[in-house]
Amino acid sequence: MTGVVGVTLAASVLAACGGGGGKPTLNWYINPDGQVTLNQLAKDCSTDDYSIKIQLLPASATDQRTQLARRLAAKDSSTDLMSLDPVFVPEFANAKWLAPFEGDLANKVLDDDVLKGAAETVLWDDKVVAAPQWANTQVVWYRRSLAEAAGLDMTKPVTWDQVIDAASENDATVGVQANKYEAYVVWINALIQGAGGNILDPSTVEDGRDAKVTIDSEAGKQAAAIIRKLADSPAAQPDFSTSNEGTSLGQMFPADGAGEFMTNWTFVYKNYEGLIGKPGGPKDKAGFEDLGWARYPQTVEGEESKPPIGGIDIGVGAYSKHLDFAQAAAVCVTDAKAQTALAVNEGLMPSRQSVYDSAELAKAYPADLLALFSQSVDSGGPRPKSAFYSQISSAVQSRWHSPTSVGPSTPAKSAAFLKAVLSGKALL
Repeated sequence: MTGVVGVTLAASVLAACGGGGGKPTLNWYINPDGQVTLNQLAKDCSTDDYSIKIQLLPASATDQRTQLARRLAAKDSSTDLMSLDPVFVPEFANAKWLAPFEGDLANKVLDDDVLKGAAETVLWDDKVVAAPQWANTQVVWYRRSLAEAAGLDMTKPVTWDQVIDAASENDATVGVQANKYEAYVVWINALIQGAGGNILDPSTVEDGRDAKVTIDSEAGKQAAAIIRKLADSPAAQPDFSTSNEGTSLGQMFPADGAGEFMTNWTFVYKNYEGLIGKPGGPKDKAGFEDLGWARYPQTVEGEESKPPIGGIDIGVGAYSKHLDFAQAAAVCVTDAKAQTALAVNEGLMPSRQSVYDSAELAKAYPADLLALFSQSVDSGGPRPKSAFYSQISSAVQSRWHSPTSVGPSTPAKSAAFLKAVLSGKALL
């Protein structure tokens, strides 16, 4: 990606430096999700005092972080607004790359309307360092006809074991994200938290390199056992070791076959709704109505699952020449109106409960799906909130991938390597 990053940097620096005086332009670096609506928000939130211009980041969250980190480490003044994966907020805040919101602005971006899971992602050192824009979570998507054939009551909590067995016994598959990238850590983390554990001790996670590594636990072993079980089962999809958010979508409505159970993000509903009668989607409206959804599977029967938390937070670059304007713009692009547009148009769900309760979303989504999304965001499990998260994620990936090699010893091996990485005794 080096060449792409270099070209993007050069182009945006020229854009920021051109034009001379006049009304300032705020550069907003976005990830590729929801570009049409985000471009409209940039226009709607521009004012007589400033204009907002979209700059596109790479598709990969890791590459997004790399490009923004390079800019901010160089004290780039043209990085005014940025769309951040929540896991990178602590790192950027700890490095003093984000301008905290204070006073009335802090109260606007983080009031009681913001769901707990989303609110936690923008706090660092008792400061509001970003504004929650949209919140992501995972549920289990499935074919209702498949669950009925398997005898699974999806109105009640189901376990990973039950889902894997049901798919295996009914010529179906289980879709996950198990490529060597961030979403695989999302799965591992959710499995461990669902068994009552954590990759790092939450009470020490803000200690940075001195955080206590707790992945080698009974919860870690239970997570590894589920990954191993799926890998060895007929329910594993052919691309299991390279699977991502998009690859398993086509298994839900195959030309022939029972379909799948799939853990995936909130975009899935709008994705299939837009594919009715098209390749990869349901044949007709009746086929679309066979799509079901339920709470993220339990790791341990009887223990509440911890759905993954994701989404996008809007940060303001600490070196921006127009901090006041940039923070005002951040408030605008994350307000209830903006979140409604992102949810209705793009399937990117709100971080505010009032938007879930709105008439606009009631027309766009089934009521029980909105309730499931909201509850999952509010009660889900975050990944380690550490300034060293990128190293933590890479270390976990290196010892848990390929998923076909995961076994009882994996948690211990990953714990030893993660400790060495954090202490500076090992390199990624």
